[in-house]
This record gives sequence, structure tokens and C-alpha cells, in this order.
Amino acid sequence: MDRTSGDGGAAARWEQALAAWGIPEHILAQAPQSPWIHPVALFVATGQEPDTPSHRAAREALPEGGTVLDVGCGGGRAAFALTPPAARVVGVDHQQSMLDSFAAAAGERGVEHVEVLGDWPDVAAATPEADVVVCHHVAYNVSALAPFGLALSAKARRRVVLELPVRHPLSRMAPLWQRFWDLDRPLGPTARDAADVLREAGLAVRLEEWDDPAPPREAAVDPAEQVRYTRVRLCLPADRDPEVAAALAELGPSGPRRLATISWDV
Repeated sequence: MDRTSGDGGAAARWEQALAAWGIPEHILAQAPQSPWIHPVALFVATGQEPDTPSHRAAREALPEGGTVLDVGCGGGRAAFALTPPAARVVGVDHQQSMLDSFAAAAGERGVEHVEVLGDWPDVAAATPEADVVVCHHVAYNVSALAPFGLALSAKARRRVVLELPVRHPLSRMAPLWQRFWDLDRPLGPTARDAADVLREAGLAVRLEEWDDPAPPREAAVDPAEQVRYTRVRLCLPADRDPEVAAALAELGPSGPRRLATISWDV
């Protein structure tokens, strides 16, 4: 059996569990705008990111002056936590505005940089190799995780490091979906499921779970913008903002996120 296909047990379970997170068509049909938003402000590299198991795993494998490839780079938080020792960064993202932020951050730091626009692994052939490949907070957007991970390996000379929440990143919104749409959200998949998929594909992965020392990204965003982001993700119109604000207040601030580092050597 081809272990890179979606027919394997772990891969099929992952794909099915992610599919269960789909928004029902009757809700999407009346949404004023696409709920799949990724505001650039939430992904800017501030230079104040704390050291983490993910950064340490990547740094251990980086030679002085080496190259980091950051897939799904956003503003480059994962890459710029590694400069130095890295002196060159390559960012891949499907959003040009994210790549603009990535390039600006590299310029401010005096780091050599390359940007590649597109979806992974579609743009893998056009992407340079690197000593270490990092991919943070992307896995739950990838249904075909095995070929995705194998394509990361093909571009790494030393190590690949994935970071993802232990549970689906939208799990915190489950009470809001229930409140506004009477919609239950799934419990899976988890980071351990992701690791199982990659092992099934033949990768000797290591898994470490840990508590995120950084405050939630939304904490740095104006509360009105937090309400707007949440309302858009819930497929609600702007006149529901007061209700969304009240619901967020009742939900309370989010505690430390439980994250996972999945890494393997090449």
C-alpha cells in the first residue's frame, strides 16, 4: 500500500476529522464575507517571541550562517526567532500581504531573504532548499498531511520542525458556534494524530507537548478588531457585533495554549 496516499489508516482518520470542521453550506451561504480570514496583524514578527521547544529544536540543527525555510510563514515569527544563527530566510505563503510583512521584517533585521507565493506543496519545485524547514500553525489546514510533510523533508538538508496546537485552533470557538448556530464542533483531530500520519508516511518523528509562554495573539489586537474577526469567522453580519462582544466577554480570556512540536531529522 502507498503510505503517502489518503488510504492509510492514520491519514484517512486525519482527513475525515478535519472535514468534520467544515462549516455547513446553509451557514456559509448567508455569510457576508468569507470566514477564512488570516489578518496580517496577528502574524507580524515582533522580535519579542519567547524561546520555545520548537525554536530550540530548529536551532540545534542550524549551522552558523545557515538557511531557514518557513512554510506558511505569515510575518515570519518562526523564521526570525532563528536569526541568528541563520543568515538567510525563505518564506512561503499563499497571501502576498504576509510575504510583504515577511520581507519587511527581514529587511529591518538585515537578513538575506527570498519569498515564494503559493500553496505548499504546489510551489515546492520553485522553493530553494534549506538547512532547516519550519512550519508553524499550518497543519490543521492541510487535509493531505503525509505528502505535505514529505515535501517539507525534500527541501530540508538537516531537520524539519512543525509546531501546532495540541487541539484544533478553533476549538475555543466551539461554545460560540453552539450559541449562535446551535452547531456542535468536533473534538479532533489532535497533534498526536498528526504525528501518527507522518509516522505512517515513514518519517521518524518526535513529539513534544508544552504550554505556550506567549500571550494569545489576539491580546495585542484592539478589542473591537477581535470582535470583528470573531464575527466574520462565525459568518455573522456586522450588526451582530454587540452580541459577539457579549459572548466573548462571557467566554473570558483564553488561558495558555497547549502546543506541540513535531520534528524529524533528514
